[in-house]
Amino acid sequence: MKIGELAADSGVSAKTIRFWEEAGVLPEPSRTSSGYRDYQPGVVDRLTFIRHAQSAGFSLDQIRRVLGIGDSGERPCQHVTQLINQRLSDVEARIADLKSTHSHLRVLARRAADLDPSQCSGYCSILEEPL
Repeated sequence: MKIGELAADSGVSAKTIRFWEEAGVLPEPSRTSSGYRDYQPGVVDRLTFIRHAQSAGFSLDQIRRVLGIGDSGERPCQHVTQLINQRLSDVEARIADLKSTHSHLRVLARRAADLDPSQCSGYCSILEEPL
């Protein structure tokens, strides 16, 4: 199957397919006598897996590791479970940071709304005063 057909079947652009080959998450395909990439039909499943793993927030390095485990004949589900738990923890920490930033910005927005611009001094009175 040529790269255009693979792109159409998988919903992944040809440019992304070539990038993923270079990144090592897709094996380099065989070539036709005229030099075109010649993919096996099973590559569609691999592309789908990569897309799903990326949508869960996994990096290409993490995806490469999971695929390597699977390619070696082992089952990667335990490793994937660890990745999911770590990603979930990271997202929860990020949400907490965003909530804190949100609260801080609300205080600054109220301060800005109450400020008379003629009374502003220094770089900016809104930001210079402690919360």
